[in-house]
Amino acid sequence: MSERQHQGIVIRPPSEAGSFLLQVTYGCSHNRCAFCITYNYTKFGVRKFEKVKGDIELASRYNPSIRRVFLCDGDALCLSTDELERILDCLDEHFPALERVGIYANARDILTKSPEELATLRSKKLGIGYIGLESGNDEILEGMRKGATAREMVQAVRKAQDAFIDMSVIVLLGLGSNAMSHQHALDSATAVNQMNPRYLSALTLMLLPGTSLYQKYRKGEFEIMNPTSILEELRLFLENLEVEGECTFRTNHASNYLPIGGTLPGDKERMLEVIDRGLADSSLLRPESFRAL
Repeated sequence: MSERQHQGIVIRPPSEAGSFLLQVTYGCSHNRCAFCITYNYTKFGVRKFEKVKGDIELASRYNPSIRRVFLCDGDALCLSTDELERILDCLDEHFPALERVGIYANARDILTKSPEELATLRSKKLGIGYIGLESGNDEILEGMRKGATAREMVQAVRKAQDAFIDMSVIVLLGLGSNAMSHQHALDSATAVNQMNPRYLSALTLMLLPGTSLYQKYRKGEFEIMNPTSILEELRLFLENLEVEGECTFRTNHASNYLPIGGTLPGDKERMLEVIDRGLADSSLLRPESFRAL
């Protein structure tokens, strides 16, 4: 059996740090977001099941006690339900201790699958999906070529959660620049409140050469927000979150200036106080040179 090989850049959420990363697609089927360069040089494709199975068999030889798996790449939920079932069944066969499989998804992936299909995937241990809301403001989403409206993403998250698939929602601070920061924060909070996700995280925009957003910045058509403005945006967003039930909220990604974490709604005031301390004392913030994707 040959060694397992990944093609292109493979990324995963921070919470999947201990998971077996299994590449089932190459790149991203959308791959048009103005701020993202991750898969610019990877042609989208579906990995042959025989290769996926080979990776599973190899991993099971080294660590048959694997409990968590994350399916890569950018939106592996775009695979047909039949193909996903085949992969999930193979994982369950080779890892008796398997508890949960995670996956990146976009709104289209979820909305094109029936409730019955999602329920079937959940029964086969697909337990969590990660979706980038980025912003709850449709003007910002259109400008960033996200490919979905806030309403569609709300519908997608609620549909997945109706099938008992936990959803982790990602908001991107700074995406509205200074001009739309206030509306970005408020509209994003509104969308998240309608979603009521189990998990929520905020990342901070980092402009990367090669993206269309970077070109707009070079032309003076987009402003990068400073750390203070980012924290003020984060505070406004958090202040307006009114989720039902419990939601784990974190800003522990390396792109952020200030890591905070807690469970909403109970820890909301404590987290706001942490932000206020960061606004009052810049020495508490992550240096620019330490930020990363």
